Amino acid sequence: MSKRAAELVLLVGFIGIGITLVLALLKAPSVSINAFESPDAQRIFYWHVPAAWAAFIAFGFLFLGSALWFFKRSDFGWRMHVAGAEAGLATGLMTVWSGMVWGSAEWGVAWDWSDVRLNTFGLLTFLALFLVLGRQAQPDGVETRDTFSTFGLFGFVLVPVTYVATRLWQIRHPGPVLGGGDGGSLNSEMAAVLFFGAISFTTFMIGHVLMSMRITLLEQRLESIQEAMDKV
Repeated sequence: MSKRAAELVLLVGFIGIGITLVLALLKAPSVSINAFESPDAQRIFYWHVPAAWAAFIAFGFLFLGSALWFFKRSDFGWRMHVAGAEAGLATGLMTVWSGMVWGSAEWGVAWDWSDVRLNTFGLLTFLALFLVLGRQAQPDGVETRDTFSTFGLFGFVLVPVTYVATRLWQIRHPGPVLGGGDGGSLNSEMAAVLFFGAISFTTFMIGHVLMSMRITLLEQRLESIQEAMDKV
C-alpha cells in the first residue's frame, strides 16, 4: 500500500462527511411537522446515524485486534486494537455530539439517563476514551496490552446490546429506520443522503484506522531503536 494511501482515504472520508452535512441541511427533504417537535433538528440524523454506523465498525476492529493480541500475541492485532479504539473514540464522539444536538431540540434535554441505548453507546465511547488515554499513560508491555485487550473483548458486548436496545426498551431514542421492520423505511431522497453519509463515514473511519496503525508501527520501531541504543 502506498505511504500516502491512508492520508488519501482519510481526506476523502473527511470531505464526504462535510458534504453529507451540507446535503442534510440543503438537499434532504423535510419531515412531517406533526411527527417531530423540531423538524429542522431531524436533519442531524444524516450525520448521526452514519457516525454511529462507523463507530460500530470501529469497535469491531477493536474487538478483532484485542482477540488477535490476547490469543495470538500478534503485534498486528495490537496495532489494530489501538486503531480501533482511536477510531471508535472519534466516531463515537461525533455520534454523541450530534445526538445531544437532536435531544436538546427535540426532547428539551441533551441526555436521558433512563434511555438504555443512549447509555450503552455512551459507555462504549467512554470505553474507547479509557483505552486511548490509558495506553498513553502506561508503558507499553505484555501486561498492559493484556489488560486493555481484555477491556476491548468484554466491552464489545455493548455493541449488540446497543443495536437491539430500542427494539427491547424504546424510551426516548427513536427505533431503527433501516432493518427495523414496519415503519423503518425512508423515501428515496432521504435514503440516498443517508447512504452517502454511511459511505463517507465508513471511508473516514477506515482512513483513521490505517493512519493509526501506521503511526503505532512507527512508534514501536522507534522504541526498538531506542532500546538498542540504550544497550550500546
